[in-house]
Amino acid sequence: MKFYDKGFINYYDDHVYLQILSAGNVVLDLKVYEDEVCKDALRCMSSNEFNKQYIISSYEENFLYKLLTQNKKEIIFRDRPNGILIKILKD
Repeated sequence: MKFYDKGFINYYDDHVYLQILSAGNVVLDLKVYEDEVCKDALRCMSSNEFNKQYIISSYEENFLYKLLTQNKKEIIFRDRPNGILIKILKD
């Protein structure tokens, strides 16, 4: 998945809602829980399965949840061997 556009991150008690927009259209909608990720209301998968399918299977189970819940204005994650860059700038 490659996205270079703006998005929204909303924090709730038990999950993080991530929405990425491109030219005003929603291109990615995720609800990220500590142990699962939901692409829509009917398609949820374990965090491990999400890692295997979309990121890297060797990442720890709640990798995306931990990344998104960091209390920083700027979050940068680089995995050069696998060509992964995740950069989040919070307003």
